[in-house]
Amino acid sequence: MDATFALKPAESAALTRRVTALSVAVATVLTALKVGVWLETGSVAILASMADSGLDLIAALGTFMAVRYAASPPDAEHRYGHGKAEAFASLVQAGLVFASAALIGQEAFHHILHPTAITAEGSAMGVMGVSVLMTSGLVYAQSRVLKTATSVAVSGDRAHYFADLASNLVALAGIGLAAALHSAVFDAAAGLIVAAWLVWGAISVFRQSSLQLMDHELDDASRARIVRLMTQNPAIKDIHQLRTRAAGPIVHIQMHADLDPTLSLVAAHALMVEAEKRVLEAFPSADIIIHPDPRGQAEPHGGAFAEAEEVAERTG
Repeated sequence: MDATFALKPAESAALTRRVTALSVAVATVLTALKVGVWLETGSVAILASMADSGLDLIAALGTFMAVRYAASPPDAEHRYGHGKAEAFASLVQAGLVFASAALIGQEAFHHILHPTAITAEGSAMGVMGVSVLMTSGLVYAQSRVLKTATSVAVSGDRAHYFADLASNLVALAGIGLAAALHSAVFDAAAGLIVAAWLVWGAISVFRQSSLQLMDHELDDASRARIVRLMTQNPAIKDIHQLRTRAAGPIVHIQMHADLDPTLSLVAAHALMVEAEKRVLEAFPSADIIIHPDPRGQAEPHGGAFAEAEEVAERTG
């Protein structure tokens, strides 16, 4: 099972609220530090890292608000809740990262063609060291949260900070080489590597958010577990038309269950409630819809997702 759906919505929301507040705090501190050091040194690598941290701050604020909105309960206009707000926040993150990479790449090319000497290398390396330590701590905290709570926004934020961590190390190496070899080309080259790394990170963030927005199914292991839980009682003969999708911290599950056609409505309802409770124990954040079918006597369901082909496959 995907362990990230193992918490109740309120528990997941509490964790994501705390870690997104931490993300905003880290981005604020790092942006302020790098602005000061860039003004002192004129380093392209620091400029690249500063621009990235500034966009981190904007993205972190967006994620901070998105996870809170996503956790709000359904209302009259959003019957399925607001979970996809997290995916939209991740898309914004990806766009900001692409913009950052383009600006940094342009600046790096300019300084490769027209190298500018770096001053106060010690300050530059010091702030990059602080950045590496703070970013590492944040990524560790985000990873711990994502082991138990599901949040595509936090996951996207972590992917961004993973890229930041690598870019900070590259920038640190570039500044060190520029200082040791007295050549600003290494600093500019570090900025170019940072830009390429950011593009790679943005693609990853975009992919994660697009999967949720396109209602991608849960992984095969989670779907198989849902079927096992549903058919744990032999009175439920089979499960078909199983559909799943995630929306932020919520997972939506719907299916059809084959029952003995002689069962009364009351008995069928009791079986469905019992099965729903089993699934909810494993997926506390799930919204579940189960449609009972009289086995062997049900007409194929029509509509946009007609099951005629599936029925034909099951009956041979």
